[in-house]
Amino acid sequence: MNKRLVAYFSASGTTAKAARAIAEAAGADLYEIRPEVPYTSADLNWTNNQSRSSVEMNDPSFRPPMADHDANIASYDVIFLGFPIWWYTAPSIIKTFLEAYDFSGKTIIPFATSGGSGLGKTVKALQDTVPSATVRDGAMMNGKQKKNVLTSWIRNLGI
Repeated sequence: MNKRLVAYFSASGTTAKAARAIAEAAGADLYEIRPEVPYTSADLNWTNNQSRSSVEMNDPSFRPPMADHDANIASYDVIFLGFPIWWYTAPSIIKTFLEAYDFSGKTIIPFATSGGSGLGKTVKALQDTVPSATVRDGAMMNGKQKKNVLTSWIRNLGI
């Protein structure tokens, strides 16, 4: 069996709940991707073009710093990567995370939460960021996740 990690960024707690459920169903370790400066509710106001998240997402080169770099990616074969969808893609901090470690030969399975959009072109954007890894199709994890449904999803991934 492949050693598994669930790495996630959660701005409001929604993605954290999904991450914990996936980690339990997958028998995976859990790692929270935390920004050096936590986001406030004002930072997350997508209706304000000057909010921190809006400014970050409008600059494709922006990489918000992480609070730590101790994920020990080398120990894992499969990484479930979780995040909320911001502006139809992963938040900038996900690219910060992916660029901070060597994902060569790893399998990355994204999962996301969103109030109204799907993964869109997120998988391609992630694959472009870590071409040495295999980024699989991901899944939306909105609402309460039932363990049997998650276990079946993981089994169907063949990992």
